[in-house]
Amino acid sequence: MHDDRGLVEARLRRVLDERVRPAVYPESVPLQVAVWHAPGEPVPVAEGLAAQPRPVEVGARWGAPWGTSWFRVTGTVPEAWAGKTVEALLDLGFDRNMPGFQCEGLVYRPDGSPVKGLNPRNQWVRVGAPVKGGEEVRLHIEAAANPIVFGSHPFRPTSLGDPETAGGEPQYTLTRMDLAVFDETVWQLVIDLEVLGELMAELPVESARRWELLRALERALDAIDLQDVNSTAEQARSHLTAALAAPAVASAHRVSAVGHAHIDSAWLWPLRETVRKVARTTANMTALLDDEPDFVFAMSQAQQWAWVKEHRPEVWARVTKAVSDGRFVPAGGMWVESDTNMPGSEAMARQFVYGKRFFIDEFGIENHEAWLPDTFGFAAGLPQIIRAAGSKWLLTQKISWSRTNAFPHHSFLWEGIDGTRIFTHFPPVDTYNCSMRGSEIAHAARNFREKGAARHSLAPTGWGDGGGGTTREMVAKAARLRDLEGSATVVWETPAEFFAKAEAEYAHPPVWTGELYLELHRATLTSQARTKQGNRRSEHLLREAELWAATAAVRNGFAYPYEELDRIWKTVLLHQFHDILPGSSIAWVHREARATYDRLAAELDAVIDAAQRSLAGPGPLPLAFNAAPHTRSGIPAGGAGTPVAEGETTLSPRADGGHVLDNGLLRIGIDSRGLVVSVYDVDADRETIAPGRAANLLQLHPDLPNMWDAWDVDAFYRNTVTDLTDADEVTPLPDGRSVRVVRSFGASRAAQVLSLPPGERRLVLDTEVDWHETEKFLKLAFPLDLHTERYASETQFGHFHRPTHTNTSWDVARFEACNHRFVHLEEPGWGVAVVNDSTYGHDVTRTVRTDGDRGTTTTVRVSLLRAPRFPDPETDQGTHRFRHALVPGAGIADAVREGWRINLPERELTGGHAVEPLVTVDDDAVVITAVKLADDGSGDVVVRFHEAHGARARATLTCGFPVADVTSTDLLERPWPEATPPAHDGDRIAVRLRPFELMTLRLRRQ
Repeated sequence: MHDDRGLVEARLRRVLDERVRPAVYPESVPLQVAVWHAPGEPVPVAEGLAAQPRPVEVGARWGAPWGTSWFRVTGTVPEAWAGKTVEALLDLGFDRNMPGFQCEGLVYRPDGSPVKGLNPRNQWVRVGAPVKGGEEVRLHIEAAANPIVFGSHPFRPTSLGDPETAGGEPQYTLTRMDLAVFDETVWQLVIDLEVLGELMAELPVESARRWELLRALERALDAIDLQDVNSTAEQARSHLTAALAAPAVASAHRVSAVGHAHIDSAWLWPLRETVRKVARTTANMTALLDDEPDFVFAMSQAQQWAWVKEHRPEVWARVTKAVSDGRFVPAGGMWVESDTNMPGSEAMARQFVYGKRFFIDEFGIENHEAWLPDTFGFAAGLPQIIRAAGSKWLLTQKISWSRTNAFPHHSFLWEGIDGTRIFTHFPPVDTYNCSMRGSEIAHAARNFREKGAARHSLAPTGWGDGGGGTTREMVAKAARLRDLEGSATVVWETPAEFFAKAEAEYAHPPVWTGELYLELHRATLTSQARTKQGNRRSEHLLREAELWAATAAVRNGFAYPYEELDRIWKTVLLHQFHDILPGSSIAWVHREARATYDRLAAELDAVIDAAQRSLAGPGPLPLAFNAAPHTRSGIPAGGAGTPVAEGETTLSPRADGGHVLDNGLLRIGIDSRGLVVSVYDVDADRETIAPGRAANLLQLHPDLPNMWDAWDVDAFYRNTVTDLTDADEVTPLPDGRSVRVVRSFGASRAAQVLSLPPGERRLVLDTEVDWHETEKFLKLAFPLDLHTERYASETQFGHFHRPTHTNTSWDVARFEACNHRFVHLEEPGWGVAVVNDSTYGHDVTRTVRTDGDRGTTTTVRVSLLRAPRFPDPETDQGTHRFRHALVPGAGIADAVREGWRINLPERELTGGHAVEPLVTVDDDAVVITAVKLADDGSGDVVVRFHEAHGARARATLTCGFPVADVTSTDLLERPWPEATPPAHDGDRIAVRLRPFELMTLRLRRQ
């Protein structure tokens, strides 16, 4: 037989595009359209329905950027259509290839009840099936003119990301507003042809099945009258029946399809628009559930559920019914799909607390999976948090985006820093927007790395990012793929059903230990510095507010601000979403985030001040409140007292025109350029800075990645660097322990104050940068005279080690990494810590000196600022303030302590007496991360702590109040059978902790 594959395949493509698909709607009549453009921000539904629209014609331009237009469409079903299925086709000006990234709509009936959402892949509204003829049609569309920020030339700077710069030019052209006859037979033929044609293209040329499909498709095409598709569609379908009926082979890969619409809580649209995106998507999905009995839809992010409940009660009613039917499934158990690298310990825990509690309270449903398909890497402390929240599974597909190394597993056990293991699945379909195309399903089966040991994988199915969800076409394709020869099998299942099967079939999965590092999007650790600073500051303010409010509530009946703290926590958690905290959203999002963080700081400062004044009482005694988990200046952790002054610092000139700071513990040499050329540890008789090198060195790199501007920094950025060594000013300050250094570079200016506090082993660097660069990357370098194979970075509830070498491609790819409050490097017996108050990105490299002592120089560089131009063309322009400290001679205990110190400075006020801590612990290795009252309002005290040094610990907690009972709990403050009950003797509680073990205790007061 001659090979005519190309001929038949080309014929199939053309006939589908030019004849069959257009025949799905063989008859149509225009609708009458009128529009009202809402001034400013979106209006309530009732107001939009009541507005008086003006007539408008198809072809009219509409929609200023971020505007809302209310369209009213009216018409009459022709009498001649009686007995047929009729739909309204409502094309607002869609580009079919950009669902979720452009204009959208939500269709309402005149009574205000929602019908469904409109998007480029979902433009229809069912009018009747069948109709009688003569029915009056009246629909209202709340249309959002969201501009196309991520257009045909992505990553180019655009002013459309903020209404303050977007202008008022209409963005869209009204394209079609019709009533049309829907020919379901032709529509089914389209699905048949697509499924078999897509499957055929994935089969080997030598496969008999491929040729069987080719011949069946050829017979079907022969049966179609191209001038009368509708009358011949049924006959054409009959030629495909046998091909569609052939069952899959017994060894076929098994795909669990989960209806899905990954909706970014903010990204190329603001938070307020996500509220509407969620309403449109949930309206669509509840309608699809009504039509498709096998379909199952899962939605994560409790915040988005809460938005529907608050802002769209008419949609919420449909959602709650679908949930009660078991087919609209809460997933993930987190408040949002957050970043997991940068959120602090407590914040990461609270993501699960607030997410799981919402679903439990609203529906009585508890999730057991963490659902994070699009998060940019996963911190090594996360498995323990997932387990402590009562969950046991994790799903993500984002690691498939890595550019250097292919991850070796799709189903495996992920082991965290404490030894906790979580069953984890990476869908081999390699997308969270699966549309049931044959290429996607075939890729999942071929790509699956657990062949021979496991057979199940999951496919999140539906349009995402900007929402939209699953379509009827996807459901129809899945039905044909349920049991089809040559294909993996497909069945709709909930996430829990998939995970139960996948875990049960894989008795001995492989283990991956440590972080799940995404070899991409590394610059998200630095972009939008003010957003990151707002997050870090909010996390520590919340710690203070809970600590002092709980202490005051127990001691003197202070009114614990449950509702205020609940609201603020939810706001902070929302802004940890994986496109807000990472700095990859439009300007509007980050402008609002900065204002939000400022507002929250003022509210939390007020709570803290009121609680502290309640505790201190009136009086003239100078007091300092210590919210850090370690004693400092003679003040116990969680207490207040009068600080004890220790030592003094001297400041003297250097021969080269620089200055020397000396406090008897450290001697700091600052040269005439304002660079730190010596940090001498007196007790250790050791120099910290590498010979011939200088610390406090600002370095400027060009920074134009190949794509994903706000997200990425590519390795080649390091090829070119400018050391900023010229100083405008190097001046000693009157306090006698500080030197001010000012530098100008490009269009920017950096002013630093280098301080050596008396009695402390740390050099403090306060840096203010007035930043006006474009596509540049600013680093702060510390070249250290230290040799080590690895270094530690703080992560949630502990720290994680990374190599300083580049032995493997995996090591090479980690050229930018995340830390929380510290990085720590150590030779046996002596180390150095670099601590920070708000930065996350860093790199560590090492070289061997070729002259002199041939020792090793290990350089820590802190990432300060970037200046990408997409999606925010003004990213980070303006003034920024950072605080860092270099801590020579530091062990890991010192790194932990100093990291807390720099983030939680003492608060000073006057009062009548010192304040004793509510809870103390006798081992500095045990760090208390939260002291609060229980969320249920019972008045119980909740204490959360962990072992922070990476070793076993025995410790005694002492409570400053009578304790009636002690319960080990999960993060949701429920009794936790997995935990060993601690020994309890009056107000003393003895605990034993494994390295990095997290523990939560609930203390019932007498």
